[in-house]
Amino acid sequence: MPTDDRERPVTILDFDAWKKQGRKISVLTAYDHATARWLDDAGVDCLLVGDSLGTAVQGCETTLGVTLDQMVYHAEMVGRACRRAFVVADLPFLAYQASRPQAIRSAGRILKETRCQAVKMEGGRRIAATIRAVVDAEIPVMGHVGLTPQSVRRFGGYKVQREADAIRADAQAVVEAGAFALVLECVPAALAETITAEVPIPTIGIGAGAGCDGQVLVVHDMLGLIQGFRPRFARRYAEIGDAVQQAAARFIADVQSGDFPGDSESFH
Repeated sequence: MPTDDRERPVTILDFDAWKKQGRKISVLTAYDHATARWLDDAGVDCLLVGDSLGTAVQGCETTLGVTLDQMVYHAEMVGRACRRAFVVADLPFLAYQASRPQAIRSAGRILKETRCQAVKMEGGRRIAATIRAVVDAEIPVMGHVGLTPQSVRRFGGYKVQREADAIRADAQAVVEAGAFALVLECVPAALAETITAEVPIPTIGIGAGAGCDGQVLVVHDMLGLIQGFRPRFARRYAEIGDAVQQAAARFIADVQSGDFPGDSESFH
């Protein structure tokens, strides 16, 4: 990417341009100011303040307990950190499903109280009219079909979604509702590639193969910060969790031995 492109803030228009150019789009989640600054400085195109904070940050089994107030709190920190990256915030479970006016109010809070430029909404044909209402209120929407974590109870768990006709119909409904981009989660790679070729907006894959227009990872998965479960689709680019544990063990040992603080770390 040219230097001037890295220094210019990403806008919604870039997503359409990158789709046409065949330029892949990088997306990572972020939930706090410090992490967002590092990721923004690295040159990531888009930061998603995901309701995945329920599982990645809060230690919950699902994303269902995350509230709109919590999303605003985390999105404000992330948005304030970014100089270049386009910032999107999830609308959490039951912040938009009850009615279209509720969805507009919830999405409006994100744009009014944070520096986010868009919201993400899960679902296809079932919520297409709601997406359209939010878009008509001048709020950009990123769609999300395939495995939608807010529907985990209906799905009976986090499973690969293979109903090709239904997923393609959902994707088309999101496009027609006015979304500017579309997350495809946990669908077969061939299906994701087909949808990517069919829709005019960029697709962002997570567990959807290399044929999408971009890719997103949960930053805690990318950095090795989550113990236990390791998603098949997540590539670890670092083992920060191990480094944190080792650093803490050294600190504990130094405190117990009296080595910390030393003379240079004390005031005289």
